[in-house]
Amino acid sequence: MYSQKPVSMGIAPHAARPLATKVHRRKLLAAAISLPWLGHLGSAGAQDSVLKIGQSTALTGPLGDLGSAMHQGAKAAFAGINARGGVNGRSIDLVTLDDAYEVPKALANVSKLMAERDTFALFNCMGTPMIDAMLPKVIESGIPFFAPFTGAQLSRIPSARNVFNIRASYADEAEKLVQHLSTIGIQRIGIVYQNNAFGKEIFNAAKQSMDRLKLPGAIAVTVENNASDAGSAAAKLAGGNLEAIVIGLAGKPTLEFVKAFRALQRGVTLYALSVMGTPATVKALGPDAAGMAISQVVPLPSNVVMPVVREFQSAWKTSGATADPSHLALEGYINARVFAEALQRAGRNPTRAAFIDATWNLKKWDLGGFDINASTPDRNASRFVELTLVGRDGRFIR
Repeated sequence: MYSQKPVSMGIAPHAARPLATKVHRRKLLAAAISLPWLGHLGSAGAQDSVLKIGQSTALTGPLGDLGSAMHQGAKAAFAGINARGGVNGRSIDLVTLDDAYEVPKALANVSKLMAERDTFALFNCMGTPMIDAMLPKVIESGIPFFAPFTGAQLSRIPSARNVFNIRASYADEAEKLVQHLSTIGIQRIGIVYQNNAFGKEIFNAAKQSMDRLKLPGAIAVTVENNASDAGSAAAKLAGGNLEAIVIGLAGKPTLEFVKAFRALQRGVTLYALSVMGTPATVKALGPDAAGMAISQVVPLPSNVVMPVVREFQSAWKTSGATADPSHLALEGYINARVFAEALQRAGRNPTRAAFIDATWNLKKWDLGGFDINASTPDRNASRFVELTLVGRDGRFIR
């Protein structure tokens, strides 16, 4: 799919060449070596067949399970692409540095990767705080910043063509949850959100959606990042005679709030965003997770009706991964496949500019049931959001 045979120039090896032709070829070779993308790779050979991309993500630390899953999914995709001859004859080398979900480490990693002249692009860097810190340097440099792992609006910058977002935004997820509640006739809704930029973005999106659908005003409470007031937030909502609660929390606040609320009241459906729906979080909640509705930005990784899921499962198995295939692993796989498609369209000797142009030409492209439709830098290329339920065994079902 991604390989392309060299084009024969039709010149016999023994054909005599005039001196002028030889001089002309030497000039062309000198000019080629001076080009940024060719010069540092040296003469034609094995090195020319590798394209290096860099990634800073959490492989350890509090969200190491998220970063590891996405990284493994991307690796599985790139391994399959490389096994089939790469993209236009080039294999893709994903160089990943662990930042343990710490901003200083993430910045140091990105600085190191950008300082290496053969880093063509930055791929699928993770975490809203990290992305926020990286963006000034990334935008100034012009390096392709492909598929940052955040749903926050801060990475969707109208003037930044080198920043290409794929996953649906947190606002898209919140809107989907509220639309679902409206469709099934739920009126009495509560919102609990983290007292930071992430939580406020979700609250604002949910409120705007509720206003547009003419739903009654929600009872809203906040929870601090350290979850110190999760119990009092749960108590306030438990006394609100609610039918459903939208949860704009991540990490420890999610765990503490859900446990506290379930201890006070059951029978109220809890709706959360994809950042909560990780296997580790669901496992930590145990029985309290059962019945929760979670929005997801990629298909169910067991939904083999979709071609992209079948292809993912095959690549996952071939890669030798031992973990269960997850939404996050599938997201990493999809990001890698989209990257490869843009690289294919950028031509046999891709420049960063050509690659960036190719990303914005990915319009109405169907990746096996998952649509990519690039429009403008302030919009993500995917609007895919679907709801899943946590079953009694802790697995996601539709």
